[in-house]
Amino acid sequence: MFEFPGEKVYSSLPAIIMFIPFIAAIVAFYLVRVNRKLGEVFTVLTIAALFGAIFSMYGVVKEGGVMFGRFYFLSIPYSIYFRVDMLSFFLGLLAAFLWLLAAIHSIGYMAHEHAHDRYYAFLFLALGGCLGCIFAGDLLGLFVFFEIMAVSAYVLVAHEEHRYAMFAGAKYLFMSVGAGLSIFFSLVTTYYLAGNLSFNYFGLITENSPLAFGAFIGFLLGFGIKAGIFPVHIWLPDAHPAAPSPVSALLSGVMIKVGAYGLIRVFYQVYGFSFLREVGWNNIALVLATITILIGSALALMQDDIKRRLAYSSVAQIGYVVLGISMLSELAFTGAVYHIFTHAFMKGCLFLIAGALIVSAGERRISRLGGVGRKMPLTMIAFTLCSLSMVGIPPFNGFVSKWQLCLGALEIGQPFFVVLLIVSSLLNAAYYFPIVVAAFFAHAPQEAEEADDVDSSHAVYGGMRVKWQEAPLYMLVPIIILAIGCVAFVLMPQNWPLEMVKVAVSELFIKF
Repeated sequence: MFEFPGEKVYSSLPAIIMFIPFIAAIVAFYLVRVNRKLGEVFTVLTIAALFGAIFSMYGVVKEGGVMFGRFYFLSIPYSIYFRVDMLSFFLGLLAAFLWLLAAIHSIGYMAHEHAHDRYYAFLFLALGGCLGCIFAGDLLGLFVFFEIMAVSAYVLVAHEEHRYAMFAGAKYLFMSVGAGLSIFFSLVTTYYLAGNLSFNYFGLITENSPLAFGAFIGFLLGFGIKAGIFPVHIWLPDAHPAAPSPVSALLSGVMIKVGAYGLIRVFYQVYGFSFLREVGWNNIALVLATITILIGSALALMQDDIKRRLAYSSVAQIGYVVLGISMLSELAFTGAVYHIFTHAFMKGCLFLIAGALIVSAGERRISRLGGVGRKMPLTMIAFTLCSLSMVGIPPFNGFVSKWQLCLGALEIGQPFFVVLLIVSSLLNAAYYFPIVVAAFFAHAPQEAEEADDVDSSHAVYGGMRVKWQEAPLYMLVPIIILAIGCVAFVLMPQNWPLEMVKVAVSELFIKF
């Protein structure tokens, strides 16, 4: 067992940051009831303040330091504490940023929805659960906040309360409970074998045994359910279409990445990559990741509902992350962590675009989106930029992460994974590019042109007649920011997200 390197700085800031969303949830609930606009402003400003507070920790972690905060509020068998290294800082900052944009987008999307008080309250609770998982200093804390995040996300998925939403929410909740039980079994087993659950050490389990293997499978199953890897991905294609689009953006952009984050801590700290390489258990995850990439890409081709297509695409994309984690290569691991970042921008933007299409164009069927690019040019230009990045065309972010994954595959002598990534990219092109071509070059559906008493530039959404025009500014601004982010970092003199990822990877990829 080896201790995490770097200077240790003890501070209450990580815990304060983590608990603010839970307090803000109560305030938002009552504030929205009194005045919805005031509650929305409070939500946006609070999340912006959280983003700033997280960013303030950069001075400690940039040199390899670790920020600690211990609070004795739970002792089963010892207190939960919070720690921030470069990896958790990077993911926490990413989560807060995407949450901020989703909150801004929600102002426009939720304008004609119901139960705003519940929505914004649980938006905060889900954020608190997510940050708690990321900032947890041990497996026990990760498990506790994992459960909080799961329950909060269930309420958000089922928010619209129609039959399909309730079904999708129930499926998500039941599978999340199963994931929690699986993780709980594994963390108890880990404590029995190692006597420690802290992320401040490497190689908690160093001996091959049936119990150690059982714990590994439990972790892989539990975090794999949350991440959405095959064969436990079945909740994801139902949850995304049912949830409000800002929630879908957060589910895909952030919350499924918590499952990947859990796998990172398990692979590189609970077991250690050298131990896994010796026993070969990582090959199980490699096989599952390969199937996940192919299944997700193939099923995405078959979907006409845009949110369902994006959901299956998320399954394939999380396969990239698990593949990079499981190759046990420093280059591949860099690609995996960077893909968490770039996928958050790409898929977060695409789900927000889906919300804009639903609200402004009144349509979610891909076969009926012909010509929408001429009515909503900014929205569909953003869709095009994200699609190019998803396919992995340079100089977009998606190319950078796939390049790193390919280098990692060659580093371990597995060119098969390079071929896999190329095939997956071609499939991405097959289900994204036709949408782009139809949006700008196809004609609007015949039905829209012949609708009685409705101009051809109108559609129906929620019983209302709405124009095919750009979404409200609150919805459009986050879309533009994320779309620009898909390419801006690569064009800068220094790609600072990639530099942070390299620091985070080097801290975890310790040769022991």
